[in-house]
Amino acid sequence: MSVKILIVDNHPIFRHGLKQILALEPDVVAVGEAVNARNVLELVRKERWAVVVLDITMPGGSGLDVLKQLKHERPKLPVLVLSAHPEDQFAVRVLKAGAAGYMTKEAAPEELIKAIRKVLRGGKYLSESLAEKLAFNLETDSVKLLHETLSDREYQVMLMIASGKTATQISQKLYLSVKTISTHRTRILEKMGMKSNAEIMCYAMQNRLVD
Repeated sequence: MSVKILIVDNHPIFRHGLKQILALEPDVVAVGEAVNARNVLELVRKERWAVVVLDITMPGGSGLDVLKQLKHERPKLPVLVLSAHPEDQFAVRVLKAGAAGYMTKEAAPEELIKAIRKVLRGGKYLSESLAEKLAFNLETDSVKLLHETLSDREYQVMLMIASGKTATQISQKLYLSVKTISTHRTRILEKMGMKSNAEIMCYAMQNRLVD
């Protein structure tokens, strides 16, 4: 079977390394590259891909937003999220949004190949630790944590606030205005019943959302 894989990541060195790994697979006939949200949607609309390997953080839009758009336009296209963020931060959200799997960039190359093979067969890729976390969440689903009330964008901003980033730094990272970031911060504080960034930081550390 001929396999065409689309890599979505805004770091050229990382994309190059990933292409070299995938090129060693005999049935991989093409590896495409996308660097931002608009780019990936254009390529998916233009060509037929077997799987998309998607990063969460990118210019021109959140990877979560891109994932939802991809699942809307190409519901049968498997999307494997490959992110620098730890599983505790984003894995459950991306799986709920329709991803076929989630893995961190710290994973070994052979694990990535294993994950791609699994999602190509129509399966879901989960690490053992993530599978345990999902099972635990099912058992405690009636108890909703405060951060689970946030939208995907609010959650992303909350994590950055918890990491000590300023509104200006967050706006540059997410390609949004400082005013928009301030609006998100206000909503985050309201939804979580908090009054300051310090409370957000404390909550995030207690729930192991940040290192």
